This record gives sequence, C-alpha cells and structure tokens, in this order.
Amino acid sequence: MQFHILSFEGSDPYARVGGLATRIEGLTGALAGAGAPTHLWFVGDPDLPGYESQGDLHLHRWCQWISRHKPGGVYDGEEEKSREYAATLPPVIVRDHVRSHIDRGGHVVVMAEEWQTVDAVLHLDWLLRCEGLRDHVSILWNANNIFGFERIDFRRLRAAATITAVSRHMRQRLQALGINAVVIPNGLSADCYDVPERADVARLQHGFRGRTALAKMARWDPDKRWLGGVHLIAELKRQGWHPLFVARGGTEPHGMEVLAEARRVGLTISERPLRGQGPDGLIDALADTAGVDMVSITSPVAPAARRVLFRGVDSVLANSSFEPFGLVGLETMAVGGIATTGCTGEDYALPGRNSIVLQTDDPREFIALYRRLREDPAEIAAMRRAGRITARQFAWPEVVKRNLLPRLELSTIRDVTFSRLLEVSGGSEHRVSLPPIRRARNTMTRTGGAVATS
Repeated sequence: MQFHILSFEGSDPYARVGGLATRIEGLTGALAGAGAPTHLWFVGDPDLPGYESQGDLHLHRWCQWISRHKPGGVYDGEEEKSREYAATLPPVIVRDHVRSHIDRGGHVVVMAEEWQTVDAVLHLDWLLRCEGLRDHVSILWNANNIFGFERIDFRRLRAAATITAVSRHMRQRLQALGINAVVIPNGLSADCYDVPERADVARLQHGFRGRTALAKMARWDPDKRWLGGVHLIAELKRQGWHPLFVARGGTEPHGMEVLAEARRVGLTISERPLRGQGPDGLIDALADTAGVDMVSITSPVAPAARRVLFRGVDSVLANSSFEPFGLVGLETMAVGGIATTGCTGEDYALPGRNSIVLQTDDPREFIALYRRLREDPAEIAAMRRAGRITARQFAWPEVVKRNLLPRLELSTIRDVTFSRLLEVSGGSEHRVSLPPIRRARNTMTRTGGAVATS
C-alpha cells in the first residue's frame, strides 16, 4: 500500500496548532516505520523545502505560495488555502503518484482530515473515476472535531469516501447527521512512553512539597473547562489543601477571562516563561512558588518537560466539557501520571481504575474522588499501573495493526462495490458529486513543493 495523508496541520511549527498535528505526526510515523511509503500533504512552513524525504516518509508542504504572505500560521488565510489545496493538490497526487503506483500493481490509501480537506477529497474522487482508477484507491475522511460540520455536504462526502471518527462520542455526533462513521482511535507516538528521569520528577516534586499540585495544558477555550479548574483550585484553597495550579494555555482570548476569574476568586497568579526547553527549564520555573496559587506558563513546553510535569503533579486536569478524544489524558497515563478526564470522547478512561472521571462542574466531585484516592497509596499505585497498561494499547503501531488495516480491507471492498454500482447506473451519482471548486489548469510546473498553474 502507498499512503497519502491530507491535512492542514503537520510537523512544522508553522503548521502545529493542537491535537491534530500530534495525530498526524504519530500516524505518519507509524505507517512509514512499518515500511509503507507515506506522503503527507500539509500547509507547511513557507521557508522550508517544498518536498522533503525522511526514509519512507515524504513531506509535501503545500500552499507555500500563499503562506509566504500569511505569517500567522497554518490557519492564517484558511479560506484561500482551502480553495487552493482542493484545486491544485488532487491532480498532482493522481499524476505523480497514484497512476504509477497502480500500474505497478499497488493499492493507494488516501486519508484526509477535517473540513478543510473535503473539497480536495471530492475533487480527487472525481479525477480517479474519470481516469478509471477508483477501484484501486481507498479514500477515508476523518472527523477529529465538529469544527466546520455546517460547511460539509455529508451526502456527497459519504459517496466519495469512507467517513471515520476518532471516538465513539464523535461517531454519535455524526450519527445525529445520519452518518454511520467507522471509529479509528488516535494513538501515541513512541516518545510518549519515555519514562521521565526519577531525579527530574523528584526535583519538581520538591518544589511542590506540602501542596496539592494540579496541571492543565490545553487551548484557552471554554470547552476545556478552564474556569472549572480555577474554581476547583479556589475551593481546594478554601478547604486548606494548599493547592498549586500549573497552567499552560495558548494565545486565545479566553485566557484573559480565565486569569481575570482567577483573580476575582482570590487566587494569586504568577505568569512565567521557561528559560530552557528541557526539564530543567520547567523545574526552575516552578522551584519557587511560595505565596502563589496559580503559575501560568507563557512558553511552549517541550515533550520531555511535559512528561516530567504529567508524572510529577498529583493529577492532570483533562476534563473538557466536549473532548473528541483526549490525547492529554492518555499521554498522562503513558508516563504513569494520574489523569482526571471528562466523559465525552475519552473511550480509554475507566473511572476509578485507570483515571479519575468527572461528570459535573462541581469542584466537590473531584475533591471527594481524589481524597478517597489519596488516602490509599496502594490505590494510587494501582491506578498508575493500570493507566500505563491502557496507554500501551493505544500506541500508533497497535492502532494501525488492530484498527486501521482491518478497516482498510473493508473500505477497499466498499469502494470497489460502489464504483461498480456507478458503472451500472451510468454514473449519475458521479455527476451529482462533481465538486464546486476551481479546477486546476492542465499545465503545471513544480517549484520545490509549490505548483504554479499556467
């Protein structure tokens, strides 16, 4: 099989926003690591090469000719990039990759992510049918979130691709729209299981001595229940728990509301950058927190430092009101931390066994559950062990082997059957599904990763 992953987000800092980039890195790394030629087509850094090869992983940075004038990141100029992506990318994939691979007897798998790639999927499906290649290509479109659902014609998308979702909760959201999606969960990359150095964890915890330390890392978004976290810390403080809230948000405006509410309820806040990317930078930033209730970290936290934090605090708050999957909770489990999740897309969370699961916004719910756990060290140890065992089941190679590949076999049968039905019916559905996008012109020249139309 040859894989083509279509996504706006990717591995470049320019293209990294949230969990989607993490998913794409893990998925493409697992596929390429298994020896499958894997091509990632993403809206990458305009100053990096348009094409880059890393063994079996091939990076194609698309829309660079737009991104050079959009310094705000992958979603700066989103509408323009989405149109260009849909018009110019599918013809290049078919011309330069799909046709030759099929001629050699291979099968092609296309996996697209989120609403920005829908028109590209429709265009690609149409081109493949015109070329008589559709029987040899499996197309999957994945829903990581409900963002942009109102823009998608799901009837046409369902005719062009197998629709997948990252959790049972997301599948239920799609069912409400009449879509029976296939669940293929997110996974964790190999470095997520790297156990942090005990000495680093001990140094971090030394700064927390005598306090209940909770951490939260997420976008400043109301769905992430930041305000609930603030109220929890305030209640713990009122009850004499001496809490410390370690917070890392993003650049979203809701962050100002969160900090304002923290001050309103009487929390003392310290906003601190990290002076280094590794664990030392994090440990130094949290070494002196006397008189501080909440530390808001204003710098990116590198993966190694994240792992130390997730293992070193008493619990990581990953309890969103709406969470399509919940990677942070799973990452916490992977290093033996105690995850506190919500109860939407976190299919992996088993209440009281591998995590604390909250169902309300009432701070007393967490306090009651955590007090019971804290009073029994054996239970804490058992929860840490169960969490690590659970996380191992979601390693990307396991997800690919046990979830993705079996579904691809079914998808191949579905695509071939549907294509034959179109032939019998005279292709009427195909004419209905012609995507309303600007057609890419026939003559194209490649400059690095850019395609110039003429």
